[in-house]
Amino acid sequence: MRKIDTKCHAEPTVSASRIEKKKGVKMDGKSKDVKQEKIEKLKELVPEIFTEGKIDQHQLNLTLGEVVVTEGERYVLNWAGKTDAFKVLQETTTATLVPAEKESVEFDKTGNIFIEGENLEVLKVLQKAYYGKIKMIYIDPPYNTGNDSFIYPDRFQESKNEYLKRIGDKDEEGLLTKEGLFRKNNKESGHFHSNWLSMMYPRLFLARNLLREDGVIFVSIDDNEVHNLRLLMNEIFGEENFVAEFVWQRKSSPKGVPPLNMVVNTHEYIICYSKQEKFSFIGKKRSIEGFSNPDNDPRGLWRNTNLRSTVKSPSQAFIITDPNTGNKFTDTWAFSKSEMENLIKEKRMIFPKNSNGQVRMKEFYSEFKNENIPIVSTLGLYDGQKITQDLEKFFGQKVFDNPKSVDIIKYLIRTTISDGLILDFFAGSGTTAHAVLDLNKEDGGNREFICVQMPEKCDEDSEAFKAGYKTIAEICKERIRRVIKKVKEVIASETKQSRLKLDSHPEHSEGSRLDLGFKVFKLQTSNFKIWRSDIKEADLPKQLDAFEKPIKPESQITNMLWEILLKSGYDLNTKVEEKKLNGVEVFSVAGGEIFLALSKISEKALKEITKLKPKKFICLDSLFSGNDQLKTNTALQMKDAGIDFKTI
Repeated sequence: MRKIDTKCHAEPTVSASRIEKKKGVKMDGKSKDVKQEKIEKLKELVPEIFTEGKIDQHQLNLTLGEVVVTEGERYVLNWAGKTDAFKVLQETTTATLVPAEKESVEFDKTGNIFIEGENLEVLKVLQKAYYGKIKMIYIDPPYNTGNDSFIYPDRFQESKNEYLKRIGDKDEEGLLTKEGLFRKNNKESGHFHSNWLSMMYPRLFLARNLLREDGVIFVSIDDNEVHNLRLLMNEIFGEENFVAEFVWQRKSSPKGVPPLNMVVNTHEYIICYSKQEKFSFIGKKRSIEGFSNPDNDPRGLWRNTNLRSTVKSPSQAFIITDPNTGNKFTDTWAFSKSEMENLIKEKRMIFPKNSNGQVRMKEFYSEFKNENIPIVSTLGLYDGQKITQDLEKFFGQKVFDNPKSVDIIKYLIRTTISDGLILDFFAGSGTTAHAVLDLNKEDGGNREFICVQMPEKCDEDSEAFKAGYKTIAEICKERIRRVIKKVKEVIASETKQSRLKLDSHPEHSEGSRLDLGFKVFKLQTSNFKIWRSDIKEADLPKQLDAFEKPIKPESQITNMLWEILLKSGYDLNTKVEEKKLNGVEVFSVAGGEIFLALSKISEKALKEITKLKPKKFICLDSLFSGNDQLKTNTALQMKDAGIDFKTI
């Protein structure tokens, strides 16, 4: 079995909803329940508002006083379908992720992840394993121009099973189809903006859960929905956590005859919100351009700067004297008299040869904090046509319309994060992954990406389809592979020139290694049959069979392993080792923190596991078939040893 390096893992957690059977405690296999989690937090904070398990609105009002608004005029974003969007958000999922090692690069070594699947379900699957772990999120969602086709939860009358079936709609080749997943959102629709908001709300809400306390999210958008997006993010992230609305120019100047209104739209936006006040930018590296050291000052590079005050205050107007010439200078200075005298003593002043000139001051490069300059909200020109041409050149043909700029994403990443996780759940052509790989090569950062893209079928008339790319996800994966190959070629060339090995590349600190791989996972229904509480009496025999034989016939051990880890709160970079204990294959997770047996078990192997004292042991219930005594004894012995014993 492989060894997978990891930088972090989470304490395993199991849903509170369990089914007791033969001394074993069974996991329910569902994603994190967002609604229940909030209820539990409320019970901790204000237990007095609960009556028989329900929230007493009257008691809530008494407890919180004037903070609660129940009626009358209030400032709020509302739209047709908002209540239903909450229902979609609160639905748990039993879906899972399965590895696709053949489509990956260095699966066993990399921390980068590509997930192929519908992003709302994927975000729900990631809740337990990645809750509060993402440093930065960047997304480029549909702009809602009237020509977009996107998923939005507008079929709330359907059951969960019907929904799962619909998100799995495929053609004869197994590709997701627009007929099954997508609806075109025409401007003629009475719910044009509402549909877009209903699509965005649950995704942004779940994304916020994944952010670290010092995390930040960037969302690309244009004039069609920028106003609604700001209001939506105010509601989800809090107006106080708004950071900036960046503007970037996608065209240099209009060509041809301008429109009658003489206004040509050449810009787009990137909305930025933090999760909490703990977030701060790293800043942009200050250029040494304009700094020099003509007098060999031991304090290093400097530039001369203005000393005049922009505010004409009488208290700041006084005379200073050049100690070398005795020349006197009068002005309204930017510093107080005592501060100016100190600057003269420190030999920072640059005095002119005569009293008619202007006094300047030395400003040293080394004195700038982190050598950085402030981030500005106008990002400048990133020509959209050139961006498309660059991607076309990268692939050798046009495979994607209107890709985002690698340089813009690199700028956002560089000024935000030097190491940690970056998530993009509208990955498109893979610009974010491209930017992360390039930037790590350039500055030695240790950033890792998680990119999510649905296997949306390419139009059969498109150049991408003709070039052999059946889905957008395939384009994204291929782009990542090509970027990795290109970076390796650059490093190999540099290594050859400097006669250095790859692992000691000059851009990276000693002992570090540039991560040039990515592991592919795909969204899939659970490997286990799910017990349904809403079952009809006629279908009860099937459910009893699912209870007795919970594993689907087509399930593979590796896929079951990853599902159990994800739903126990372990991330996709968790270290997994295959071990043999008295002839029985078991999996050791996170350095022996948890053990799993999924194919076979024996009394000797169980004793060996008990001696190793993991925090938790998970085993298939069927492995104890016909030996209830062994299972009962195991449960008692592991309880005495302080081991959490679970069966599936």
